[in-house]
Amino acid sequence: MKKSLMLYLFLLAILMNVFTYTFYSGQVKFEQERYDKTTKKLRDSISLVSEKLAEADYFSLEHNENAQNYFDNSASGGKVILYEKLIPVVTEKLLDLNANPKGNPYTGQDMIGGKKFIINKIKILNHRWIIADYSNGELWGEVLLKYFVDNDDNITFEVNQTWLYQK
Repeated sequence: MKKSLMLYLFLLAILMNVFTYTFYSGQVKFEQERYDKTTKKLRDSISLVSEKLAEADYFSLEHNENAQNYFDNSASGGKVILYEKLIPVVTEKLLDLNANPKGNPYTGQDMIGGKKFIINKIKILNHRWIIADYSNGELWGEVLLKYFVDNDDNITFEVNQTWLYQK
C-alpha cells in the first residue's frame, strides 16, 4: 500500500512537472510572438510618422537645400548667411512686432473692436516665403509674407496675402 501510494505520488509529480513545463513553454512562446507583433507594429508606426514628418517638412527652410544655397553668396564674393541662425532671427523680429499698440502690421489686419491682431505661429517655407497664423483672441487668420535679407543683414517683410476666417 505504501509503495503504491509513493508510486502514485511520483507519477502525479511527474505529470505536474510535464504540465507545468508545457504550460510555461507555451506561455514563453506566446509572449515572444506578442512581443514580435508589438515590435513590428511600433516599427511600422515609427516609419509612418517619420514619413509624415518628412512630408510635412517638405516646405521648410530647414529641409530645402536650394533655398539654403540661396544664402550662400561666397562664390560671387558675397557673404554666407547661415540659415540655422537666420530662422530664429527672422522669427524673433516678426514676433517682436506684436508689441505694437495697433497690433502686428504684417497680419494685414487693422484692430477690430479694440483688439489688436498678433502673430502666434510662424513657418519659414524657403528663402523668400513665410506663412504665419495670427489672431486677436476672437478671430483667426493666416498670412503669406515675403521676407528679404539685405547685405547689412537687415530683414524686411512684405504682406503678400492675408486671410481672416469667419467666426
